[in-house]
Amino acid sequence: MSIKNKLRIQFISVIILAIIVGLVAYPQTVKFIPSLYNFLEKPKINLGLDLQGGYRLEYAVDTSKISKDKRADALQAAQDVLERKVNATGTSEALIQSIPGDHPRIIVEYPGAKNADELKKLIKETPFLEFKEEMTPEEQSVEKKKFEKMLKPGNDKTKAQADDILKQAENNDVDFSKLAKKYSQDPGSKDNGGDLGFAKKGQFVPEFDKVLFDKNFKNGEVYPELVESNFGWHIIKKIEERGEGDNREVHAKHILFVKQTPDLFGEDWKYKSTDLTGKNLKNVEVGFEQQGLSTPKIIFELDSAGAKLFADISKRNIGRRVAIYLDHKLLTAPTIQTEITNGKAEITGNYTIEEAKDLKRKLNEGALPVPIKLVSQQSVGASLGKLSLEKSLKAGAMGLLLVGIFMILYYRFLGIIAVIGLLIYSAMMISIFKLSGTLSSWPITLTLSGIAGFILSIGMAIDANILIFERIKEELKNGRRLESAIDEGFRRAWPSIRDGNYSTLITSVILVFVGTGFIKGFAVILIIGVLLSMFSAIVLVKIILQFLVGDWLEKRMWLIKK
Repeated sequence: MSIKNKLRIQFISVIILAIIVGLVAYPQTVKFIPSLYNFLEKPKINLGLDLQGGYRLEYAVDTSKISKDKRADALQAAQDVLERKVNATGTSEALIQSIPGDHPRIIVEYPGAKNADELKKLIKETPFLEFKEEMTPEEQSVEKKKFEKMLKPGNDKTKAQADDILKQAENNDVDFSKLAKKYSQDPGSKDNGGDLGFAKKGQFVPEFDKVLFDKNFKNGEVYPELVESNFGWHIIKKIEERGEGDNREVHAKHILFVKQTPDLFGEDWKYKSTDLTGKNLKNVEVGFEQQGLSTPKIIFELDSAGAKLFADISKRNIGRRVAIYLDHKLLTAPTIQTEITNGKAEITGNYTIEEAKDLKRKLNEGALPVPIKLVSQQSVGASLGKLSLEKSLKAGAMGLLLVGIFMILYYRFLGIIAVIGLLIYSAMMISIFKLSGTLSSWPITLTLSGIAGFILSIGMAIDANILIFERIKEELKNGRRLESAIDEGFRRAWPSIRDGNYSTLITSVILVFVGTGFIKGFAVILIIGVLLSMFSAIVLVKIILQFLVGDWLEKRMWLIKK
């Protein structure tokens, strides 16, 4: 193939590329062809929160139970889980970032959301799975004393109230039943005035029985002291009795003031946290207790790190229980019979098949390694973003126009070619913004900082053209023919263009890895812009120039140089 035919094919390819990206970037040009226009109109640019409004949710991350050297990893793991969860719904334009520190936060910015209820529900459904091991008897004794010490101020206040009500109850003019209805904390007798009916000895706790069946305790009397039991403090009034010996029954009323004890809070305090959490999940499946239709169970497999942790936990807890918690609720607490080294375990419970499948889905999507709590919710209005977008686009269009006018006035024919290349470049950038969400799983979200990166890359594209054109003019001054001057101009200008753009790319890559939020957006857009600007200046502009240059231009050198 001759050089001329090869150049012709390259030029036609540039024209086809320009038409395609032009139509994608600005489909209104074919509005008179409805079917084509509707097809080209589908791809949209993903606008950031600052441009189209939306919701900003802030979550506090509880890393208090994690060692300091592992908190950063846990925070990043929680961010990764939320990103997978949100992106799985197709809302990949959401921006999720973590803020480390003594009080770490995760920020979720959801552009274009009409309300945040669905997003909050989605994040709330992200489970927090953790494994806890049972404390030794000695540890439980220490923990119980700590718990009781913490509860003592509240119990002292309750006892003081009970003493005050006892004094009122001893007054014969006061209706005991009314006091019971108002103050008793016994749900079984409160509504009927504390009436316990007739009872035989042994039906109540020993402390209560001892007072109630005391022969010196007379009918119609209120016992002069508070009776303390495991349930709390009782005010007891004896109504009457019947029968004798083993058939003796006593009818009484009481007012109960509940004592706060560790046992009232379940068994959670008997367990201590481990390093094994949802971040170590590898796979989750639904199984059944027996063959055929039976109670479903959750079978899960841990990653290598989790399997090692689980092996250590099971080894040191043989004969004791290991509890599995989901969202701070106890699911199961099996007793470990032997060391488990294969990294597999089960969660059993009264699940329906649908509930088991739903739990499987949530765990497979990612369980949080640390608990999170919504602490702030902010609605960002789109009006400010719309105004910012309009101003940014006007500024960009004005800058592009002024740069184009300068290039045409100063470089004449070369300037016209540069403007054509610049227009193709701009159309390519807009096409990438639009098609990134359609043709790839990493859609580009355009923010104000991204627009700044786009505009900056336009300046760098023009800068490359200026270097080339100035070099071409120097070669012409040295007596070269136009075609030779163009080839030499591109060749000699390339090292300067390469080094300048490479340094920008290196800086931008660093910003992507160490920057957060809008800084990353700026850097990503700048990287794409720099790569495309080099392609536009070195490839597209060169092909157009080489195809159009000929004897006609040699005779009109005033179009190139003064």
